[in-house]
Amino acid sequence: MTFTDIAWLPLCAGLTAVGVGLSYLAFRRRGVTAGLRATAWSLLPLAAYLTGALKTLWNIGAAAVGFVTGLVLSPSVWAGVILAGLSALLFVVSGTLRGRALSRVRTAQPEPGGASAAPERSATPKTATPKTAQTGKTAPRQVEQPAGDDFSDIEDILKRRGIS
Repeated sequence: MTFTDIAWLPLCAGLTAVGVGLSYLAFRRRGVTAGLRATAWSLLPLAAYLTGALKTLWNIGAAAVGFVTGLVLSPSVWAGVILAGLSALLFVVSGTLRGRALSRVRTAQPEPGGASAAPERSATPKTATPKTAQTGKTAPRQVEQPAGDDFSDIEDILKRRGIS
C-alpha cells in the first residue's frame, strides 16, 4: 500500500472530528485543562494533512518498517550482526589478555636483575641522607628524617613504591 492509495482528507477530518468530540467530554468531566489539551491533540491529524507533513510522516514510518523487516528477515544481515558481536568479543578478550601480560611483565621486571637491581634503586636514597653517607649503614628511615619535615611519611611511601 502506498501513500496515494489512501484517502487522507476524510481520514484526517474524521480523526479530528472524533477527537474534538472526546475533547468536549474531557472538558465536561475533567475540566478546562484536560479539554484544551485533548483539543490540541485532536487537531494534529488535520493540520498534518493540510501542511503536507503527513506524507513525510508516512515516508519515515515506511522506511522504519522496511529497515526492521529487512533486518529481521535477512540472513546476510544476521551474519553481519554475528560477525560484529564476534569482533567485539575478540576485542574484549585480547584486551584482558594484554592487561594480564603487562601485569606479569611489571611484576617480573625487578626479579631478572636479581640483587644488582635492588641496590641501584636504593643507593640513590641512601646517599641523599647525610647520616647514611657517613656510616655506610642503613638506618631506620623514620630516625633519619628531620623532625620538621611534614612530608617525610609521604616521601617514604613513594620511595617504597618506586616513585620518586
